[in-house]
Amino acid sequence: MRIVSFLPSATETLYELGLGKDIKGVTHECKYPAAARKKPQVIHASFDQSKMTGKEIDEKIIELVRSESDIYIVDDRLLKEADPELIVAQGLCEVCSPFTKEISRAVGVLQGKPEVLVLDPHDLDDILVSIMDVAEKTGSVKQGRRLVASLQKRIDAVRAIKAKEKPKVMCVEWVDPFFTAGHWVPQMVEYAGGQNGVSAAGEQSRRMDIDEIAKFDPDIIVMMPCGYGIARTQKEMKVLENNEKWKSLRAVKKGAVYAVEAGAYFSKPGPRTITGLEIMAKIVHPSESKKIKVPKKSYRKVTA
Repeated sequence: MRIVSFLPSATETLYELGLGKDIKGVTHECKYPAAARKKPQVIHASFDQSKMTGKEIDEKIIELVRSESDIYIVDDRLLKEADPELIVAQGLCEVCSPFTKEISRAVGVLQGKPEVLVLDPHDLDDILVSIMDVAEKTGSVKQGRRLVASLQKRIDAVRAIKAKEKPKVMCVEWVDPFFTAGHWVPQMVEYAGGQNGVSAAGEQSRRMDIDEIAKFDPDIIVMMPCGYGIARTQKEMKVLENNEKWKSLRAVKKGAVYAVEAGAYFSKPGPRTITGLEIMAKIVHPSESKKIKVPKKSYRKVTA
């Protein structure tokens, strides 16, 4: 089957199912596994984020949405060359991945030929369901069941951790302006033995005010700007250096602020999100989660 993936988590799932050779096109964000980087990029962003601050990116997105301009650009030539029988896309967030408009354009370019599988996960359970949706659509049910079973076992291992206390945990998905981390992240916090604040499981991420964070006054803050790694997150956090309300937060004063590899383990709803859950457990209950292994340098204490 010839497949084009419009989102990184689907690309990861397809490789996990042993279907890497069937992928004929991806987006510019499909960087895992390494082999995905060699696939034709049939979609790319309409602007270069690499040299922009978080605030500039936020303002640009608002401008594009208000003017109904393109956030993502479909490469008609490469898409036609890919000639997919199946396009795997998402219905979750028009900012994070190609959305309805891009899907419609792609189907139009291909004259309605391909099937389209739209994934719309809002929590960890939905992520596992999405993996099986991909498996069923591609005739890989056996592989899908094996993958989901292994991921569920890891989820259960985190939930089995016993701890006396449930620290209050605040997860931040964007720094300037502040955004809550929604969707599956609140559930990750709860499964890892923490009390999630401000956002709720399954809800979309949204803007929030520093006063909302102060009212919750978390014991732990996890910085996970959408799509960023630790180094980029630390750079973005420089805007908080002179923010007195930020510096007055309990977690900040006691040095319990962490940055994670969000782009790899938190932002994209695929198999590696379960690694994100394990990282969350290491942050929330480090002593009780010693037996759980996570990638080196996947999280770090930071200061602002």
